Amino acid sequence: MALPPAVLQVLPALVTGGVERGTIEIAEAIRDAGLRAIVASAGGPMVEELRALGATHVELPLRSKSPAAIWRNAASLAALARQEGVALIHARSRAPAWSALLAARRTGSAFVTTYHGAYNEDFPGKRLYNSVMARGDRVIAVSRFIADLVRERHGVPEDRLRIIPRGVDPRRFDPESVPPERVIALRAAWGATEDRQVVLLPGRLTRWKGQAVLIEAMARLPGNTLAVLAGGGGEGEYRAGLVALARQHGVTDRVRILGHVEAMGTALLAADVVVHASTDPEAFGRTVIEAQAMGRPVIASDLGGPRETVEDGVTGWRVPPGDPAALAAALARVLAMPALERAGVARAGRQSVMARHTTVAMQAATIAVYRELLR
Repeated sequence: MALPPAVLQVLPALVTGGVERGTIEIAEAIRDAGLRAIVASAGGPMVEELRALGATHVELPLRSKSPAAIWRNAASLAALARQEGVALIHARSRAPAWSALLAARRTGSAFVTTYHGAYNEDFPGKRLYNSVMARGDRVIAVSRFIADLVRERHGVPEDRLRIIPRGVDPRRFDPESVPPERVIALRAAWGATEDRQVVLLPGRLTRWKGQAVLIEAMARLPGNTLAVLAGGGGEGEYRAGLVALARQHGVTDRVRILGHVEAMGTALLAADVVVHASTDPEAFGRTVIEAQAMGRPVIASDLGGPRETVEDGVTGWRVPPGDPAALAAALARVLAMPALERAGVARAGRQSVMARHTTVAMQAATIAVYRELLR
């Protein structure tokens, strides 16, 4: 009995992040579509979650960007594609995408890319390196912002370009699913007494995510405001710099740097306001729709993907990026709002996400792209 066609997703590793979460979600959709789901990566803690879905994981050194490694990985992926009957290869990151492109050409597999980032072009040859993400038989842009960028930089024609926004899983981000006592316990762990208002910034600890902007804004806010920075990374110089910045502005006792948070849904629900403070444009901004799905009011930087998910004054608020004074003014205004008024904006944000930005919608649109090519 012939096996159904296989779809191979390729990415550097399965550690944590939006690309990794999207890979897991699409593996689930591939399985549900009656296809075989295979993922190649350097591994990581999310491999077990992938295997629990019935998908196959193949470990390859796909983190490496060296030309020799890319060439070797291309041979390994081509051998895997022949062995498993891979009909389509979906690449999600640049170095693995070069290997995947070569493998697809050698085996005749269809080739799909997801353009996940507004990749910089800060040295000669970078546009050529980035261009692999625009070479798919279908190129998936995660927002209209990214679609415009792909058209401008790489000239991708409309018949190859598909806009599929990221989605939030209502099974994981549902305010009704979190027991109130869990939220109370988490706020207590943060030192957020009843008279304190919590501002949460979820995101990897890295400069362009804007943690420093929020810390500087805190110096302009009342003493009952507490900032919580939730995200992995930043274990070295950057984290130390944030601690020093908080000390410099006299807000050390009002800033919590947590690192990676597993129960992000609970953390979002424990916040009074969620901030997206990125200083570079986000391709989409998944943490924004996760906060909206949890019914939290959101203030986002006015650039990149969040312009498409945050309608200013309707489903949240937008502020100029990298401007602590503007962020502080917006926070002061939102935190001073009557609770019912703030809740109304948060409710509109959740309704918008449930209508336009769910995992199910993203999965269905991606499977439709696969079927275009598999026909």
